Amino acid sequence: MGETVMNSVSDDTTSWFHCGRCGSLFRSPIRGLEHRKCASCGQDPSLGTQAAVVAAAPPVRRERTPHAETAGRDDGESSSSRGREARSAQRSKSNRVVWKIVIGWLAFLGLLIYGARVIWNVQPARVDTDGTSAFTGTEADERKRLLDDALPLCQQALLGFLQATSPEQRNQFVYSPIRTASRMARFYGMNPLLTLDPNKLVFTGASTLDLPDEIAIETRWSDGQGRELDVVFREENDDWRIDWSHFVRESDYPWQLFLAGDGEPEGEFRLLARERLADERAAGAPISLVLHAPRFAEPGNEGMRSPEILVDSTSPNGKLLDAAFRTRRAGRELFGSTLSRLDPSGMIRVRVKVRRLDEESQRTFEITDVIACHWLTLDVPGVDPDEILVDAPARSENRSRIDDD
Repeated sequence: MGETVMNSVSDDTTSWFHCGRCGSLFRSPIRGLEHRKCASCGQDPSLGTQAAVVAAAPPVRRERTPHAETAGRDDGESSSSRGREARSAQRSKSNRVVWKIVIGWLAFLGLLIYGARVIWNVQPARVDTDGTSAFTGTEADERKRLLDDALPLCQQALLGFLQATSPEQRNQFVYSPIRTASRMARFYGMNPLLTLDPNKLVFTGASTLDLPDEIAIETRWSDGQGRELDVVFREENDDWRIDWSHFVRESDYPWQLFLAGDGEPEGEFRLLARERLADERAAGAPISLVLHAPRFAEPGNEGMRSPEILVDSTSPNGKLLDAAFRTRRAGRELFGSTLSRLDPSGMIRVRVKVRRLDEESQRTFEITDVIACHWLTLDVPGVDPDEILVDAPARSENRSRIDDD
């Protein structure tokens, strides 16, 4: 019992020490440091003023002061806050870029829509058509209703055609586009395309045309600079489209080059015909003609003329030409048109085949076929050779001008 107590006391008053000289561990009383000796080497274990102590007790834990904890937490929270702010600023910047792009596109689309409305809603000054007064009753109402419904569509087709920049774009506004496409390409390859400002066009009149199997619409437009357009529209697939051959006065080859000897010796042409010395022509005598090339948008001007061409008045071609001249002198228009004539006085429109004959001493021309006495894309003559007509009072004035030439 006494030994046990002594050991217990001894354990409480001694501790383990480390010798700084030989590195051994030894037990020694805690007190009396100045007399302590290493049990292994017998020397003072201390290298300096104090001995190294290896306490068996657990290491002392340092308690973090509230200030340090708060500082660490503040530093972490500050770093996290700065990260969130940076990410928020980046998202805000990205959102601003996206909104700028969206607003830019919306502005661009708005300009496109506005421009389209300006283009398609150009409304030339409307005038009363010359044709409404010629009809009475129900027929007049139907014709007027047809014009009122169709003219806006006709206007859109004309503006679209004039603003088109490629054959493919122009082709969608013309009548019978599949058959017309190749002819358009060939025509514009040899003839310049006259440009007109659609915004300056002024609507000056319209009339219905009674074609054999349909009703077409003839319109007139002016650009305010002395140029006039004579445009015929025909309905196809619920759209009103331009009769392109009539519009451009299509020919197989430029008339002036044909007269000069270029191109094929025979071709089909849309021309203006004028009869020479009409009052002096006896019954059965040949019809003396000169043919002029029409000028686009200048209907009152005569283009290059041909030498005199004689046509047998008793032949089918001669009878058609004679009937067309008689209709002209009687003051009547083809297909029931009620618009005033734009062509030079005394002239008729013809679609003919002409052959060029190059002989040794001279070059002559002959009409091999009179296809029609108009420029429409329509293979009907337009006149009746057997119809009896009475000349209008202005006949003598027209003839005097013709004879003087």
